[in-house]
Amino acid sequence: MPEAFIVAAVRTATGRRGGRLAGWHPADLGGAVIDALLDRTGADPALVEDVIVGCVSQVGEQAMNVARNIVLSSRLPESVPATTVDRQCGSSQQTLHFAAQAVMAGSMDVVIAAGVESMTRVPMFSPSSLAQKAGMGTYVGRAMAARYPDVEFSQFVGAERLAENYDLTKDALDAYACESQRRAAEASRAGRFDAEIVEVGVRSADGQPTGDRHRVDEGIRFDASLEAIRAVKLIAPGGRLSAASASQIADGAAALMVVSERGLRTLGVRPLARVHHLGVFGHDPVIMLEAPIPATAAALKKAGLVIDAIDRFEVNEAFASVPLAWLQATGADPARLNPDGGAIALGHPLGASGARLMTTLLHGLQRDGGRYGLQTMCEGGGMANVTIVERV
Repeated sequence: MPEAFIVAAVRTATGRRGGRLAGWHPADLGGAVIDALLDRTGADPALVEDVIVGCVSQVGEQAMNVARNIVLSSRLPESVPATTVDRQCGSSQQTLHFAAQAVMAGSMDVVIAAGVESMTRVPMFSPSSLAQKAGMGTYVGRAMAARYPDVEFSQFVGAERLAENYDLTKDALDAYACESQRRAAEASRAGRFDAEIVEVGVRSADGQPTGDRHRVDEGIRFDASLEAIRAVKLIAPGGRLSAASASQIADGAAALMVVSERGLRTLGVRPLARVHHLGVFGHDPVIMLEAPIPATAAALKKAGLVIDAIDRFEVNEAFASVPLAWLQATGADPARLNPDGGAIALGHPLGASGARLMTTLLHGLQRDGGRYGLQTMCEGGGMANVTIVERV
């Protein structure tokens, strides 16, 4: 079977809600990372055969196939098609899977996988909220309601249940959150994100350049302390999680270029990594966030690898209970998990996070000389993608 290679991976530094990326239209932000990919590879824009973009809240400025609008906001010719994918938080990890599958099927040679989300301009839950206000009802139909009676399909409830099921105390969750902030701050200060970040200008509310530049992840608390984290109000009374031990609402975009062996020769570039395994898994939609655990086990078995063979893991920190439960279940080395921090510190711009995690994973493997990297994320509805890459 033909193989798929990732030759470039870039991302914006994430912005806080209402922060330094708030003035960017999401289509323009997506176009900026696409142009950065072209710059880094020197690729002829006309060689790109498809652009696949992850985005969760596909309404307002992210409606009408935002992927196509991103292409038309970039240097790509209008002959390049595009489509938008929603697999919830794993949307842009799934775009990488679709891009790699197109290449491995032999139907395409150069595909861009990307993700974008402006949670400032298109708030979380906007599609369902607008539908309900318009009298269009809820996304839960009769059959689903009958199958899961009296159940609240909530990520917050799922995160608390996960903490309970794995006996994760509030102290443990807070300590993990503090470590995520510490690792991200250390990585940022040391310049470990520099190679992956595309510097962009800060824009005013009406989209005009301010002259300032955005190059540092805005969610990092460089002065974070365990005492301050412990003092943050709980999300639910009597619960274990707070905003400090959950991912930050954020804006951002990321993109990767996926090519075949023929694409490598045409572009004349060296790959960052080879795609070794692609997997997706469905699990309990009530707990919702546990799916990365069985998904990882299934992926390792299919790939013929053991957990200790993986040099670096990126497990999305939707809530601290997710990576901590994953660690407990898999027995992975904690030092290899999110070594440069995760979404608790860096933010979770929903549709962009899958591509962001893979970008950080690839650059980390290149920098540290690791061989295998594994990425997984929990997703709304109780799903998880798993991607294993091999540095080459």
